[in-house]
Amino acid sequence: MKRALLFLTIFFSLNILRAQDPHFSQFFASPLTLNPAFTGLFSGDYRLSGNYRSQWRSIAKPFVTGTMAADFQILKNTISYTDIWGVGFMAMYDQTGGGALTSSYISMSTAYHKGLDPEGNHTLAIGLQGTLVQKRLDNDKLMFEDQIDNNGYNPSIPSGETLVNRKISYFDPNIGILYNGLIGQSSNIYMGASYYHITQPTESFMNEGNNRLSYRWTIHGGGSAPVNGNNRLHGSILYMKQNTATEFTFGGAYGFTLSDMDDNPTVFYIGSWYRWKDAVIPYVGMEIKGFQVGLSYDTNVSTLKPASNYRGGLELSVIFIRTKNQMNKYKTLCPRF
Repeated sequence: MKRALLFLTIFFSLNILRAQDPHFSQFFASPLTLNPAFTGLFSGDYRLSGNYRSQWRSIAKPFVTGTMAADFQILKNTISYTDIWGVGFMAMYDQTGGGALTSSYISMSTAYHKGLDPEGNHTLAIGLQGTLVQKRLDNDKLMFEDQIDNNGYNPSIPSGETLVNRKISYFDPNIGILYNGLIGQSSNIYMGASYYHITQPTESFMNEGNNRLSYRWTIHGGGSAPVNGNNRLHGSILYMKQNTATEFTFGGAYGFTLSDMDDNPTVFYIGSWYRWKDAVIPYVGMEIKGFQVGLSYDTNVSTLKPASNYRGGLELSVIFIRTKNQMNKYKTLCPRF
């Protein structure tokens, strides 16, 4: 009964809110889905990242989202010492309804970070991203009202529905801006905004031209400061709106430095974020030898908690930053959370 109640609540909520983009609780660990202006903003030669999320496993079939991304800096010896030009690629996979709807995304992004001072300690960036989107419906995994009889769902009964298109594809452009700055000698702050689905492309499996994908805009920020010597306190905040759906998330993590090496420290992170009226998100992470691994779990505290039993989504993130050149020119503190 609890699973049925939870499923019905989510189902009707999604129908009221229309389609929403897949997103991560660890938004800070998925830079190219948060803001294309993050492309290239790191201290190193290239960055590899991946995310995995499994949500609502208390339902028989969870929603699953995953990404793989890579970005790097180009023309380092050509542009100004204080500037960065980043290029990145990302692939994302999203499955809902046990595979009834599968969405695939292939993105390319670029961002130029302009130094605002002679040392490059403050930068302002604009980023652009183009995404090829493909969505598929599996009619065999859909249930319709006409297939429900006195005994419940009966797949042998014709659904009475005909899908004109089982697959749709379109191009989707996005844009973002980002400020990153050094405060004093060892603290930093960043603030940004992004706007996704600029052209509001049409999404319809029935050839209906009025079903437009709603734009999504995001405002976010964060920073870090040293605490008790080599340890650091990190914090971040996010506000996102798409159609009538909004999300407000804030929190932070404390980083315990276990091995203090300027270019390759070992740090253990523990913290938590809170998504307003929805979930508490405890987080643990580790940074070692260029890798930063994070694990979080959405603990549902919304009105769904009687059905969800406080269960939400498990999420894993991995970021690897490779620095071949130890004299890498960009040493300003970069956003991590």
